[in-house]
Amino acid sequence: MVEVTVLGVAQDGGHPQPGCLRPCCANVTEQHYPVSLGLRSDDGTNILIEATRHLGDQFTLWGQTNVHHLLLTHAHFGHIDGLGLFGRETLASRGIDFHVSDAMHQLVNQTPQWNLMVQQGVFDVQTFNHDEQLFNAGNLVIEAVQIPHRDELSDMHAFIVRGPNKSLLFLPDHDTWEETLAVHSVSSIREWLTQMQIDIALLDGTFWSKDELGGRDQSKVPHPPVLQTLNMLGNREDGDPEVYFTHLNHTNPLYDAEGEQMKQVTSLGWKVAQQGQRFTL
Repeated sequence: MVEVTVLGVAQDGGHPQPGCLRPCCANVTEQHYPVSLGLRSDDGTNILIEATRHLGDQFTLWGQTNVHHLLLTHAHFGHIDGLGLFGRETLASRGIDFHVSDAMHQLVNQTPQWNLMVQQGVFDVQTFNHDEQLFNAGNLVIEAVQIPHRDELSDMHAFIVRGPNKSLLFLPDHDTWEETLAVHSVSSIREWLTQMQIDIALLDGTFWSKDELGGRDQSKVPHPPVLQTLNMLGNREDGDPEVYFTHLNHTNPLYDAEGEQMKQVTSLGWKVAQQGQRFTL
């Protein structure tokens, strides 16, 4: 058995987002942390995906504090800004297998604090290539999937987590469905998920619609709106994987569990990820 815990569902800034005084943040009573997953296998191996600044709170949510393996999807702020917490000043961790792409490894080498942590033995860097297994131990396999996303600092990978009974795709960020599907030579979301044999998919749900951008240039913050993903998927059919939207921007109306947007998602048979939710693979 492999247990997956959803340690956060928010976009990089969290919810409420610092500096936001609008209604979407002003009266929020439950804090939502940036996206992260905690994996635990039968043999007690703990794997953390993403290192956010809310690491302590997420450890409490997970029920674990000892990390054996750490994976990063990419180098954007909310996914990596907790890396320093593993150092001598806080957790004083040792020998964490740090799984990163070649591009992310170059960034680690070029970032003085992270490079120092490698030299001090906090992290043991393990690099992976596109579309390959980066972890294989007993009943737990993790695969890296190349994804088109803004690459100012590093490239982007989704991760497939395969347990003995089910598989889960973690895709918190990508630019457009058109680019992602083209890279993998498929024509639809269903075809892609079927090709990868996915049972549970946590998909980029950053924005409900383009209207949330308030006139900003979408090319600066590219993410496929949930409305587009719903239009492409239509109604959930027998044999379809479970789809959960995650990485919600603070403006996203899907934080309202009773809202019309949430009802629209669930009426089609799809879902929104919840912080603290657990999956057994």
